[in-house]
Amino acid sequence: MQVEPFKAFRFNADVVGDVGDCIAPPYDVIDDAQREQLYAKSEHNLVRITKGKTTAADSERNNQYTRAADYLSCWVKEGALKQDSAEAIYAYVQDFELAGARYQRHSFIALGKLEEFGTIVKPHEQVFPKPMIDRLSLKRATCADFGLVFMLYEDEQKVADQIMAEAAERSFAGAQDACARRAAPACSALIDFVDELDVRHRLFAITAKNDIERIATMMSDKSCIIADGHHRYTTGLTYSKESKNPAAKYQMLAFANIRQDGLIILATHRLVGNLEDFSMGKLIAGLGERFKITKYEFDSPKAKTRAREKMLKQMKAEHKNDKNAFGIYGAGNAFYCAVLQDRDAMDHLVPERSEAWRALDVSILHKLILEQLLSIDERRLARGENVEYVKDTANAIDDSIAQIDLGRKQAAFFMNPVKIQQLKMVTDAGERMPQKSTYFYPKVYSGLTINKL
Repeated sequence: MQVEPFKAFRFNADVVGDVGDCIAPPYDVIDDAQREQLYAKSEHNLVRITKGKTTAADSERNNQYTRAADYLSCWVKEGALKQDSAEAIYAYVQDFELAGARYQRHSFIALGKLEEFGTIVKPHEQVFPKPMIDRLSLKRATCADFGLVFMLYEDEQKVADQIMAEAAERSFAGAQDACARRAAPACSALIDFVDELDVRHRLFAITAKNDIERIATMMSDKSCIIADGHHRYTTGLTYSKESKNPAAKYQMLAFANIRQDGLIILATHRLVGNLEDFSMGKLIAGLGERFKITKYEFDSPKAKTRAREKMLKQMKAEHKNDKNAFGIYGAGNAFYCAVLQDRDAMDHLVPERSEAWRALDVSILHKLILEQLLSIDERRLARGENVEYVKDTANAIDDSIAQIDLGRKQAAFFMNPVKIQQLKMVTDAGERMPQKSTYFYPKVYSGLTINKL
C-alpha cells in the first residue's frame, strides 16, 4: 500500500489550553450523554464537528454539517488548529490495562492511497447506508479527515515499530534536556492525555526523511485489513470519485502491525429480547441437537457468582482448544455453556461460504442459533429490534446478566473474541464477517491529527 507523510492540523495548546480536552472518541461510539460531556469539556472539542448536535430548525443551509464546516474554518482562523510546518508520519502510542495486564499498542498515522476493496485493502465487516450518508455529508461539507481508519498490516521485521519506538525515545530525551535547563516537568510528546477509560494516548512526529522512506518502502508491498472505520474508508472512496481534488485520492489512516502484543480483539456479546413465545427451556432443548450443553445451577448470590465463573472458564478453555463455545443466561437459576458438536451443520447450511467463515463463533451463533432456533434472520437483525450488541468492557457481563434479571431482555449469549488468524483467513477469502464480530480495544481517537484537503 502506498503511504505518504503529511502536514497535519493539530490543536494548538497556546489557544485551546489542554489539548486532551479537544480530542474525542470515534463518532460511532459516542452516545448522547457522552456528547454532552464532550461539549462541556471544551468549546474546541472535536465532537462539535464529528457528531454535532441537530436542532428542529435545521435546514439545507444550516445543519450539523454546515456548522461543522464553520467550526473548522473558525478554529483554523483563530489559531486553535495549526498546521505543522514539516511533513511527518505520526507515531501513535496507546498504553492501557486489561484484566490486570499492561499493554502498549503502536500505530503510525499517514496518508494512504485509496484502493478499491480487493487484494490491497480488505474489509472484514459490512457497511450500511445510514452511517455512509452521514460521513459523506460531513466530508462534502468540510473537505477534511478527522477520524482515523484503523488498518492492520503484517511485518515480521517490525520496521515501523522500531522507528516509532526510536522517535518516542528521542522526544523523551530531548524533553528531559530541555526541562533540565528550565527546571520544569518533562512533556515529550506532541500530545499526551489519558481518556475516561484510563487509556493513555501519545503522539510523536517522525520527520527524518530516511525514516519516512523506510516506512513507505516497507508498506509498498503490504496489503491491509480494515479493523475499524469501514464507513469512513468507504466514504473516502466515494468522495475521491466525485471530487476533482487530487488530494482526495489519499486518506488519513492509522496502521498497526499485527505482529505486536498490544493488538487486542475483545468479544461483542449479544442480548436477545422482544421475542414472542420465547422459552428458555425450548432454546436449551433445541441447542441439544447440535451442541453439548453444560448446566451450571445456583441457588444463592454466592453460588450464582461461582456458576458464572465456571461458565466463563469453560468458554475460554474451549476457545483455546479451537472449539466453538457460547455462554448462555436466561430466566431461571442456571448458566449454560454450549459447545458445538455437529461441525457439519454449517457446511450444509451455508456451503457457499468459506471454511474460515463457517468456523467463526459469530457465524455459528447467527446461523444455527439466532436464525434457526429463534427465527432472527438477517432482515430482523438489520432492523435491530431483537438483538443488542454489548462490547466486552469491564462490566459488560454483569450488566448483561442484570438486563435479564430485570426482565428487560430474554437471553444473553456470551462470546469469545475472534482470533487474528481467523480474521486473516476470512479476509483472504474475500469475505466479510457478520456485523459486530470484532471489538478492537482501545479505540483510535479522533482529532490527534486532522487532514485538511
